[in-house]
Amino acid sequence: MTEQMQPPPLMFDIDIQPLFRASDRAAMEFMFDLWDYADVKENAEDILAQTESGEMPCDEAWPEEQVELFRRWIAEGCQP
Repeated sequence: MTEQMQPPPLMFDIDIQPLFRASDRAAMEFMFDLWDYADVKENAEDILAQTESGEMPCDEAWPEEQVELFRRWIAEGCQP
């Protein structure tokens, strides 16, 4: 029986921060910085809820693949 390899943990700088465009960052700067690891980690559950509902980003909902990537990052412990 072959053992399935687990994908490497998601990292903020490589996998998560690029999900947020400069326009997303500018729109949310009054609350937190979407390009700052500590801010995103602290607000991760709220960000997830907004992306799941399609309320964030403002101009169009994320594809489900992006929502799932963010959800997985949270489940893995919000790695830096």
